[in-house]
Amino acid sequence: NQLLSNMARRLDYDEEKEKCKKFLKEFYLDGTQGKSFTYGEQLVRLAHREQVALTIDLDDIAEIDQELADSITKNSRRYQALFCDAIHELLPDYKEREPQAVDSLDVYIEHRLLMEQQLRARDGAHIQRDPRNMFPPELLRRFEVHFRQEAAAKPMSVRQVRADCIGKLLTVRGIVTRATEVKPIMAVATYTCDQCGAETYQPVGGPSFMPVISCLSEVCKTNRSGGRLYLQTRGSKFVKFQELKIQEHSDQVPVGNIPRSMSVHCRGTTTRQAQPGDHVIVSGIFLPMVRTGFRQMSAGLLSDTYLEACVVEKANRMKLLSQDDDKTDEEIMAMAEEHEFYEKLASSIAPEIYGHEDIKKALLLLLVGGVDKSPQGMKIRGNINICLMGDPGVAKSQLLSYIDRLAPRSQYTTGRGSSGVGLTAAVMRDPLTGEMTLEGGALVLADQGVCCIDEFDKMMDGDRTAIHEVMEQQTVSIAKAGIMTSLNARVSILAAANPAYGRYNPKRSVEANIQLPAA
Repeated sequence: NQLLSNMARRLDYDEEKEKCKKFLKEFYLDGTQGKSFTYGEQLVRLAHREQVALTIDLDDIAEIDQELADSITKNSRRYQALFCDAIHELLPDYKEREPQAVDSLDVYIEHRLLMEQQLRARDGAHIQRDPRNMFPPELLRRFEVHFRQEAAAKPMSVRQVRADCIGKLLTVRGIVTRATEVKPIMAVATYTCDQCGAETYQPVGGPSFMPVISCLSEVCKTNRSGGRLYLQTRGSKFVKFQELKIQEHSDQVPVGNIPRSMSVHCRGTTTRQAQPGDHVIVSGIFLPMVRTGFRQMSAGLLSDTYLEACVVEKANRMKLLSQDDDKTDEEIMAMAEEHEFYEKLASSIAPEIYGHEDIKKALLLLLVGGVDKSPQGMKIRGNINICLMGDPGVAKSQLLSYIDRLAPRSQYTTGRGSSGVGLTAAVMRDPLTGEMTLEGGALVLADQGVCCIDEFDKMMDGDRTAIHEVMEQQTVSIAKAGIMTSLNARVSILAAANPAYGRYNPKRSVEANIQLPAA
């Protein structure tokens, strides 16, 4: 019974592969110049090596077969392999001319395929070879397949991703806190025997692999020569790899909780899409980290999880706002023409706090911001920085926390609980590669937003000077541990402080009451 059910399942997946082929060949969009076969045109470009990544939109699949779209969402990794097989089988039909070799691996594969044909013509096709001596499909495929989730699916926060999401296609939004350097990771290892010269191939699935040592070719088995295998980097296939760490937005964190983070693995064309401080929407497959050997023994039953990225998009401010906005443009224009619109907007900031009309108007202007100007290459900032100076108990902290909740992109910190490094950027040792990487601080993470700093007068002078460059130049310059770079920190700073000696003394001058250094 189990064998029959397995056969039925296998037949079912063969049927699904045929569905994938049919979709790629037959899907079209009606345009002004007739039918446009979207995926057919892309397959031609893939066959000619003019395109590398094929992104399949689940909205397109749902138009033809909703059941197939649901299956892809629930079992994405399997369907990714099915689409890869389908494209691999379809590509020869779409090849109109011989593609030019782009890199050395193309030349290598072409040469090996010619040798294979000559050997088959000489020895006959009846000779069985060890599967590891044959070309794996991963080596011959020079394309990537990614899925884009349906537009109706709302992006999740990191906190909402649970164990039942493993293996499924998700869309997660967050802020990039760390990005490693792009490095090559091995996808297929190629070995050469020192006795018979035969080549052995080993597809690599995880972050580590166990190299094959003894040769498995028929010549070595017949002669019992016991040939040893040596790794050949020229014939191995490498893909670009980058790890991102995303953290959930401050507005998604419940009060009293620590923000959660998630690892995102980017391969191939999805690398170099984001930097620390960028707000991103990532579509990908949520998977457990498979470890082998000593690491698995030390980890025990615990397993780390990561998101295998398919699509990495930068989320601009309007995109984040439009997710929760239900007003049309006409309604907004009608509101803007109302009488005393400015006063109404200002009074709607922290309505539970009575008075402070001028302060609320200033905070409204801080939220809206000015216009950046660049006359003749010189940058003039448009952001407004505000320092609220007042006696204890006049709702300074309440206003700061309200602005922190109201702004779509914000960070809240206190003067005593933050250092200069924590505000700007820290140099960390990456656990995956062991090299030094930058991790953005509060000002970098609040890029194009608001950074609220309470108890500003209690900060150390050295830490306070770290903010001066951000307030004027809107950048954070770093020269540490061999890393020399400049990060964007286009942020409005809202600070709250107490006067000197605790209370404001009207008999003394403003400068004597504030008692903060001029620079």
